[in-house]
Amino acid sequence: MKITIAQLKRGQRGIIKEISAEIIPLKLLEMGCLPGNEVSLLQLAPFKDPLYLNINGSHLAIRQEVAQQIEIELVA
Repeated sequence: MKITIAQLKRGQRGIIKEISAEIIPLKLLEMGCLPGNEVSLLQLAPFKDPLYLNINGSHLAIRQEVAQQIEIELVA
């Protein structure tokens, strides 16, 4: 089963596995949203959009539709 950033619960961590590069904004790639980097969900905005994330020490807010395109592997 494919798990994406959009499915993370608050406090959960994962390692980015795969990204649909044509859908992901270049700015996110420049800020470290790359395969192999760790991501954790810090907070959800009302209506679950956007998501506030920590990716390798950088705090980012991304939209739900973008989060659904970033596949991860959960870290225990």
